[in-house]
Amino acid sequence: MKAAIINRYGESYVLRYTDVELPRIKSNQMLVRVYASSVNPVDWKIRKGLLKPLTGRRFPMILGFDVAGDVIQIGNGVTRFRPGDTIYARLDQLAGGAYAEYAAVSEKVAALKPANMSYEETAAVPLAGLTALQALRDEGKLKPGQKVLINGASGGVGTYAVQLAKVLGAAEVVGVCSAKNFDLVRELGCDRTLDYTKQDFTQEDTRYDIVFDIVGNCSFADCKRVLQPRGFYITTQPYPQNFLKSLGTALLPGPTYKVILLRSNSLDLTFLKTQIEAGKIQSVIDRTYPLSETAAAHDYSEAEHATGKIVISTVA
Repeated sequence: MKAAIINRYGESYVLRYTDVELPRIKSNQMLVRVYASSVNPVDWKIRKGLLKPLTGRRFPMILGFDVAGDVIQIGNGVTRFRPGDTIYARLDQLAGGAYAEYAAVSEKVAALKPANMSYEETAAVPLAGLTALQALRDEGKLKPGQKVLINGASGGVGTYAVQLAKVLGAAEVVGVCSAKNFDLVRELGCDRTLDYTKQDFTQEDTRYDIVFDIVGNCSFADCKRVLQPRGFYITTQPYPQNFLKSLGTALLPGPTYKVILLRSNSLDLTFLKTQIEAGKIQSVIDRTYPLSETAAAHDYSEAEHATGKIVISTVA
């Protein structure tokens, strides 16, 4: 099969489009013909070696976590799927494995694909959609009637976060992004927009129940002044110092600092599928690259100017 692999850590040029063996599945896994995947910042952070303590040095590595495709074969322990099923998943292997024509997918991290989405639209969902859902629902304890600010509303996670905030009952969703994306995020559900190049949301008089800082460019100290006394600041940056802050604020009065650690699971993917099929969530795709141009897709992601998601198509 064709795959985009790395044999060492480095810049995007270490990605090679080449032939590799089909993955061998375990009893709880399925062999899936992958039709589309997508790029997430964690992919190029792994490629650069920034997560080396977790991913180690077992090369070659196939990166990528998002999968949309068809089940070809199942292990003898798989009970919820059968060959021919169309599924999507967020892979639970440390380095991924989705940038390939076939992937080994654990049953527990897969769900049936939304019927009203293409493979490309579906592949954009898993990691970003799960991150947005678990950040707002689990870490932020979002309740109907609350106010949410999303810093990075037009990005991959942000576009889903805006929609999910509304699904979960937020009374007001404020999106921070560039002015050129105002119309988009308003269509997705933002009640108000702020241009990050001209407005500093930490200097506003509004008080929010949740500040979801996807970009990671504002400090908890600054955000505290725009949070309700029992509000939540949520970051996607899993650095050691952030976990220490999270532990510290949990013991003190005032707003709480939270770090979102994604948990791959079929239940949440099924929830997202239900919302998608109800017309409440859509994917925003900036660009689609063929598998052979994964390096270019990484370069575009690293530039951090994408609106929505960057998708990889494995169909020649």
